[in-house]
Amino acid sequence: MKVGILGSGPVARALGSGFHARGHEVVFGTRDPAKLDDWLAAHPGGRAAGLAEAAGHGELVVLAVKGSTAAEALRGADAGRTLAGTTVIDTTNPISDTPPVGGVLGYFTGPNESLMERLQAEFPEVRFVKAFNSVGNQAMVDPAFEGGPPTMFVCGDDARAKAEVTGVLDDFGWETEDMGPVEAARAIEPLCVLWCLPGLLHGRWDHAFKLVRAAS
Repeated sequence: MKVGILGSGPVARALGSGFHARGHEVVFGTRDPAKLDDWLAAHPGGRAAGLAEAAGHGELVVLAVKGSTAAEALRGADAGRTLAGTTVIDTTNPISDTPPVGGVLGYFTGPNESLMERLQAEFPEVRFVKAFNSVGNQAMVDPAFEGGPPTMFVCGDDARAKAEVTGVLDDFGWETEDMGPVEAARAIEPLCVLWCLPGLLHGRWDHAFKLVRAAS
């Protein structure tokens, strides 16, 4: 499968490694290709390109940039044209530039909206699926935790796109819980705040969420 990844930071590189290891053709869209020199040297066949080229390359695309630059990156990729009808994994969170308070990250969205909803409204042609926003990049691929596979909460308006992303999550070692339409991102995006608390307060980043059910 051809995979386009918009971004060149730790999340982009971690997911790129997961796709590359599984034989997919990975192209990064970035304004700073030098950040990928080491990754590209270690992953033959991967390459860096402009945002629009990477978006157009991908049968599946990953949005892996800072939340504050997500809309700008999509505009730079000409997403209304290059990503029309394409499944885009939205890994972003609306983290503000203000410092955490008591270990709690600040968000630039309010409680009755989400960054994903903003992106979906601006780019209605794109099939966004929220995923990979509630765990650190070191555990995004082949997570190993006590208690078995962790849970990735996803949402989006397109059922086929969510099924496609669920397939990726299965392959990467996750259980998937579909939480419904795009509005569910109002609940899923704040999971990043909760996930980061032990790290920001106590330096612990080795955890993930898991949904458990009552015994039948």
